[in-house]
Amino acid sequence: MTSITAGISDKYELVVGLEVHAQLSTLSKSFSSDPAAFGAGPNQHVSPVSLGHPGTLPRINKRMVEYAVKMGLACNCTINLHNTFARKNYFYADLPKGYQITQDHMPVCLGGTVPVRLADGTVKTVAIHHIHMEDDAGKSMHDQHHADSLIDLNRAGVPLIEIVTEPDIRSSEEAGLFLTEIRKLVRYLDICDGNMEEGSLRCDANISVRLKGAAAYGNRCEVKNLNSMRNVQRAIEHEFERQVNIIEAGGHIDQNTLNFNADTGETSVLRSKEMANDYRYFPEPDLMPLVLNQEFVDKIRASLPELPNQLFEQYTVNLGLSDYDAAVITADRDFALYFQELIKLTDNYKAAANWLMGSVKSYLNETGKSIVDFQLNPTRLAGLIALVDSGKINNSLATQQLFPALLKTNKSAEELAIELNLFINENKSDVVRFIQDAIAKYPEKVIEYQKGKKGVLGLFMGEIMKSSKGKIDPQKTNQLLIKELESK
Repeated sequence: MTSITAGISDKYELVVGLEVHAQLSTLSKSFSSDPAAFGAGPNQHVSPVSLGHPGTLPRINKRMVEYAVKMGLACNCTINLHNTFARKNYFYADLPKGYQITQDHMPVCLGGTVPVRLADGTVKTVAIHHIHMEDDAGKSMHDQHHADSLIDLNRAGVPLIEIVTEPDIRSSEEAGLFLTEIRKLVRYLDICDGNMEEGSLRCDANISVRLKGAAAYGNRCEVKNLNSMRNVQRAIEHEFERQVNIIEAGGHIDQNTLNFNADTGETSVLRSKEMANDYRYFPEPDLMPLVLNQEFVDKIRASLPELPNQLFEQYTVNLGLSDYDAAVITADRDFALYFQELIKLTDNYKAAANWLMGSVKSYLNETGKSIVDFQLNPTRLAGLIALVDSGKINNSLATQQLFPALLKTNKSAEELAIELNLFINENKSDVVRFIQDAIAKYPEKVIEYQKGKKGVLGLFMGEIMKSSKGKIDPQKTNQLLIKELESK
């Protein structure tokens, strides 16, 4: 495809709305008792009910409803107390019933907003149109056989919520950040693992372009089943370029459903889609309306954990952490939970954040572990921070010797520091001797310092640290060193 020049692309505005499907982590399926777990052999988690055989009747999974309400509350939605279900009819080989049970006119959550923090620090609020419940289709596999597509119906009937945004998104960056925020929310709420590779979080993007300043939306194309943050952004960027090129050449954008090829980064027509609703929705005859009461909603609201944006605000405003620190800590639910426990045990919040994002994160990355499997509990890490804060051990020894040693034992930081003889030498005469020995070793550097070359202080400090085996207070020693050099 011919790339568009900046001048031409600047004439147009990108308009994107997302439909995010989150597979709920319930034990059983939406309307049957079949297991909903991922990873079983093909077609093992099926029964006549989930396959929609004649004479079978669906029953609503209460946990699915609870999880949908949780997500709605987290997205600032209005919870609809009177819910109905509908049949969404279409034929596809992996849809055994010939329809999905979904919500059409009366979804469980209405309206709502999700704030996303852009790279420049500004906050963009993306409006939610609604969130509805539905059951999933099965899975078609086109790469398992040289001639045929294979069907696995384990996923058929697994509960989903679909989060549908307004067409508020104006860049691929905003789309990626919104999807990241949704993934954080479902993980914090513990309603979905957010694993896009396994398909438990999937995204369709409705993409159109219009001239800047125009009020009317252009014809949109829907790109289906995007399975990674990066692919969502790539598909949006490609479609923007494709649609602008067509319009600039005097063409017309047909409203189609598109497939995205991750290898080429291009879209292709999956099927044409008429403007009219082609799913023939009608009320689900086998399910009564679902009526919730306010007490049920209030009970769920009271059970909500602190969510990423709330913690971000708490960390930046109340604890004085930087936006960067707060963003890294809140990016992962388990990481944030560990930090929450840690700050109950120390009031040096910056040090707690530094240890988590420095030594702890490096160790986890190197070993391939998650914070859930980290052997150093918050109490023992807080003990390490307290030792440094008290001046009994310097940060260098704490990082290089005490922290690695703590990972191999159940002893406290103080017990181990005593055992390894890591406490700072507070004998001033010893420190003065280390300083004098370093100065005597480099007399020419003393002259350079006295001529204004202050950078040589690092050389002297390195020598002193080596002589003392690191068991000195660097700040106090540096002051004594300067005093000694200036007296020469």
